[in-house]
Amino acid sequence: MTKKKVYVVWKGVTPGIYTSWEDCKKQVEGFAGAAYKSFSSMEEAQQAYNEHPARHIYKKEKRDAPVSKTGVGNPIHDSICVDAAWNSVQKDMEYQGVFYKTGNRIFHTGPVAHGTNNIGEFLAIVHALGYCKKHQIPSMPIYSDSRNAIGWVKAKKCKTNLEENAKTAPVFELIRRAEKWLIENTYKNPILKWETSTWGENPADFGRK
Repeated sequence: MTKKKVYVVWKGVTPGIYTSWEDCKKQVEGFAGAAYKSFSSMEEAQQAYNEHPARHIYKKEKRDAPVSKTGVGNPIHDSICVDAAWNSVQKDMEYQGVFYKTGNRIFHTGPVAHGTNNIGEFLAIVHALGYCKKHQIPSMPIYSDSRNAIGWVKAKKCKTNLEENAKTAPVFELIRRAEKWLIENTYKNPILKWETSTWGENPADFGRK
């Protein structure tokens, strides 16, 4: 007899715990950025539902990937991963940061109308730097899968091609605040590239690919 599965929906029409695939499917089918997974018991599902989905959706084998032929190595577990997402329907952007070791989300901003994915990646790194300074963790690495954003942060300038106007004014306000922070503050946190091709998706990914 096949053991009945229990389904956790972290992001969907109505997040929660479901005892059938048909009920789970109704919550996630066609939902942008849906996050869900099956578990073998209600106890496991209840515990998982109270945790960040990245802790369960991103498999351990991806996190502990062996050293690649290119010498990339493994990601540092005591680190922060950041990522952004752009919604092609609503035309807005959001970003977040998670502790890689636990998968717990530590910040989230958005949706922000008229933002772009690259801007979100830039803002996410600066937000993580500010978080580390506030909580006095100056040596914790920060991972991003955006080379553009990493370069912009090091240059202390968001080099977006987005046109500034009345609609995009809120986005540029966030950009100027981030640039101001970079100019007025110093940091020692390494900003590193998340090697997606070797390690799998960034744990902060919104799952919209």
